[in-house]
Amino acid sequence: MSEDMIRVTYRLETPGDPAALAAKIASDQSTGTFTVLPGETAEVKARCAARVLSVTTLADTETPSFPTEGNRFHRADVVIGYPLEAVGTDIAALMTITVGGVYSVRGLSGVRVMDFDLPPAFARHPGPQFGIDGSRALTNVYGRPIIGSIIKPALGLAPADTAVMVKELCEAGVDFIKDDEKLMSPGYSPLADRINAVMPVIDAHEQNTGKRVMYAWGISSADPDQMMENHDLVVRAGGNAGVININSIGYGGMTFLRKRSQLCLHAHRNGWDILTRHTGLGMEFAAYGKIWRLLGVDQFQINGIAAKYWEPDDSFVRSFQSCATPIFSLKDRPLPVVGSGQWGGQAVETYARTGQTTDLMYLGGGGIHGHPGGAASGVAAIRQAWEAAVQGVSLVDYAKDHKALAQALQKFGGK
Repeated sequence: MSEDMIRVTYRLETPGDPAALAAKIASDQSTGTFTVLPGETAEVKARCAARVLSVTTLADTETPSFPTEGNRFHRADVVIGYPLEAVGTDIAALMTITVGGVYSVRGLSGVRVMDFDLPPAFARHPGPQFGIDGSRALTNVYGRPIIGSIIKPALGLAPADTAVMVKELCEAGVDFIKDDEKLMSPGYSPLADRINAVMPVIDAHEQNTGKRVMYAWGISSADPDQMMENHDLVVRAGGNAGVININSIGYGGMTFLRKRSQLCLHAHRNGWDILTRHTGLGMEFAAYGKIWRLLGVDQFQINGIAAKYWEPDDSFVRSFQSCATPIFSLKDRPLPVVGSGQWGGQAVETYARTGQTTDLMYLGGGGIHGHPGGAASGVAAIRQAWEAAVQGVSLVDYAKDHKALAQALQKFGGK
């Protein structure tokens, strides 16, 4: 790839000619408009005009992604190159020029941003501060998935009640605990009060066992100054992680936080579904996640196999593969966080479909809290399921002499 070219892959759907539509997008999103311009000289176009680099035809459809006139709709993956000189490396400029106006182009019955192929100049963005290696160092977990849990119920627990649950989870053997993404600083549980109630439990557990459980606090705020105040509360108390609702704080908020952050930043992507759930519109995680990784996400929640939400398994696998693939170097890979209805029964398939890696966090909420033997058995069942996966043994066979896993299989089902 030319070092001065940004390549963006779009999946286009149109009753017309995808190649012609790609040329229109390239013109409209760079130097051109609806008519010939005297100022759009050959020299200007040579420096700043986007151009179509390739068109790969896909199968036609008779059902458009959204209503429009026509009986047959043509699809193609097109790659458009944008000169770096015309865009620069600012994320707001990148998204405005290559994404913002594309959805409004006349003649489209569907458009999806599939990926960004960014030149080395974008490596100026900081990327993860901790990522996979840092997350392992902070939790002192190696050779297996980091096992995490979530405070449930998501809303409603007073700080003292939260502390009781944290104590139970620490004693159960989890490596990581997080505030639910919906929990930030509500009236019934202000962040400062929650920190004051919970951190002594974390500290005491470390003192008694030598294991410091990572706790990620909900520090998100649309006000960057408030978010940094939240961050500082956690740091002063000895905390080492924060939950960041990335779509809610935005690119600017993430940039502001990352520049100053001393915390491992655990990204929750709530709101991403608005961008991706309609497969004929929106954005693939490969494109979406790349931007947040450049801005500094350390851990990235990406759902999981047989998730409780709508997302198909194949979409989760693509998200995982994207996280595991370097943009510029191994250091810009965030720790993939596998969650959403996970209890251990999905471990074998997760291991198989993610390239037989244990470089991930496996996040169980109900799968831990709801285990019939209690939280300790819930954690044990997940560990046992991953042992089976790595050893190539079926869960049913492994459960024959592993009680916690057997109980989990009986309650939650599985094979």
